[in-house]
Amino acid sequence: MNQNPKVAIVYLLYYHNESYINDAVSALKKIDYPKDRMELIIVSNPHPEDGSFVRYINEHVMPLSGNELPSITILSQKENLGFAGGNNKGAEWAVKNDFDYIYFHNNDGFLASNAIRPLVDAMEHDKQIAILQSLMLLYPDTELINSAGNSFHYLGFGFCDKYGKKKNEVDLPKLKKIDYASGAAMMLRLSLVDKMGLWDEDFFMYHEDLEISLRMRLAGYKIMLSSDSVFFHKYQFGRSMKKFFLMERNRHAVMLLYFKFATLIMLLPMAFVLELGLWYFSLKKGYSRERLRVYKYWLNISNLKKWLKKRKKIQKLRKVKDKILLKNTKSEILFQEKEMKNPLLTNFANPIMKVYYSIIIRIIFW
Repeated sequence: MNQNPKVAIVYLLYYHNESYINDAVSALKKIDYPKDRMELIIVSNPHPEDGSFVRYINEHVMPLSGNELPSITILSQKENLGFAGGNNKGAEWAVKNDFDYIYFHNNDGFLASNAIRPLVDAMEHDKQIAILQSLMLLYPDTELINSAGNSFHYLGFGFCDKYGKKKNEVDLPKLKKIDYASGAAMMLRLSLVDKMGLWDEDFFMYHEDLEISLRMRLAGYKIMLSSDSVFFHKYQFGRSMKKFFLMERNRHAVMLLYFKFATLIMLLPMAFVLELGLWYFSLKKGYSRERLRVYKYWLNISNLKKWLKKRKKIQKLRKVKDKILLKNTKSEILFQEKEMKNPLLTNFANPIMKVYYSIIIRIIFW
């Protein structure tokens, strides 16, 4: 077992906020993993409102490279590649330079000083762990959990597990299996890249972490949480019209890619009921045009062919049945943010979805 494998940290710049990068830099100065076995890869994704942020990095961060900080590489992009594409640029650099692991570090957070070692040790000990997420705590309310792993609803929704709960009131083992890892703070085993690939860039943003986690799980690998590794997250909830379209399109994409057609048929009645509820939500919130955009996207034959081609490739990796993928999925949609809660979901949709799940999970054997 390699005592100090090489670790690359990909810091994807999108929201060009000086306080974000300063917090991340201050934290990395204190990191207790050998800095000569690390690389900080800063990928600058141009933001439509902020312009280039590379000048600030060059003036205030690069002088610390290989000294107070690990060695730094800047990868400036000419266009916004999204979360998936931007992270891939950093990961591709790490693969070419023979790194063992890569840690995807969200723009708006920072690492605890001892965050890297528990991840490396766990992944060196168990080669079946493909992705290992840090315990994410809210900042500045650091006694509250942001994500103890992410939960997957059987109709394709994803949300943070244990969100808003007090850390000292939650019993978390040092390592535990999770539905999927948050792309904001997770370590990936780079030896799997040739076989399993990196982020799917067609997702652009939203559900891309669910997709890569399901891809690994489908092939029999583990997705886990390390509660000994902590990432502090300045989490802010926000939804825009464009994001609504991406979330819904990508939710459908995940289901199409990973469930067998027999499973999709089983889910269809509940998906139809949910669709009615989502139309109510869309009309109430002013998202009806974005809802129509989702339909228009999937009715485009070229788009559908593209995703079906992806599906064929992914299904060849399958070592796990749908029944296993569905076994620990959530039967209720448990959005924690007040903006997403409504009585229709709580009092009507969730009870129906829970009953429906209890029925189909007994029927599905494939």
